Amino acid sequence: MLEVLTTEERAIVEGINMVTKHTKPNAKNPQGGIIKQEAPIHISNLNVVDPATHKPTRIGRRYNDKDKLVRYAKKSGEEIK
Repeated sequence: MLEVLTTEERAIVEGINMVTKHTKPNAKNPQGGIIKQEAPIHISNLNVVDPATHKPTRIGRRYNDKDKLVRYAKKSGEEIK
């Protein structure tokens, strides 16, 4: 994750939602041209990473042995802290 925009409820994630931008020549890019860059994506479209497999997963909620409500990964069943 590169950046989180909390006021707009969006995030910029590396390699996700790539857009092409046409730029004029400037000091940073003397030739100008077409640049690919990440655009913000809404937070509701992001997934949590499973701590066991390091892949995206959905989240469930259940009571642990101490009668406390905890979140867990649906794929592996492991608790998320």
